[in-house]
Amino acid sequence: MSSDARLTLITRPGCHLCDDAKAALGRVVAVTGDRWIEKDVTTDVELEREYGDRLPVVLLDGKEHGYWRVEEERLLRDLTTPQL
Repeated sequence: MSSDARLTLITRPGCHLCDDAKAALGRVVAVTGDRWIEKDVTTDVELEREYGDRLPVVLLDGKEHGYWRVEEERLLRDLTTPQL
């Protein structure tokens, strides 16, 4: 996946909520055409400290958009609304 992705999903292997979030992001980007990347907290100490107890975490344009569950409608709206 490209580094110009607007979405980042912070995950951990074996996390069932992370698997659900991947599927949700897949549905969202199928509509918007955006890209997303995945970052594994087990490979980054800083990510583990910041997000380790509330995975998965969705970042939109580098800012936290949500955690534990992907709010698909809200994410779709935020991706398709022009920035002021």
